[in-house]
Amino acid sequence: MRVDTQEERLTVKDGITYSALTKRALALPDVEASTSYGTPALKVRGKLMLRLKEDGETVVLRCSWEQRERLLTLYPQAYFLTDHYRAYPWVLLRLAAAPSASVDPALRRAWCLVAPKSLLAKHPELTQD
Repeated sequence: MRVDTQEERLTVKDGITYSALTKRALALPDVEASTSYGTPALKVRGKLMLRLKEDGETVVLRCSWEQRERLLTLYPQAYFLTDHYRAYPWVLLRLAAAPSASVDPALRRAWCLVAPKSLLAKHPELTQD
């Protein structure tokens, strides 16, 4: 990863497959493979954490409003929005451009947002930024 001083934004040449993303997410407590809108998805005790879009190249990832703004600013080549998602706390991620430094923290934060309080209490190490 390098810093583009002209735009003061991080640029990356990384990427991840849905399979690798799934493997990382399944390492989090109670994450399970499922489906949503007919596409592969990952859920925590039945609550949607992320799903693969129909194009097979993009995921929709649960996030906070603040996190979404940060991801859109730092990694505009990877994270983006469509009009459909503007009013919802979700962000789209181009898998082929996924910055390796952002993937695990984004997964952990998505997990924290959908995990029930009882599960969060059992894993305080995952709730710290």
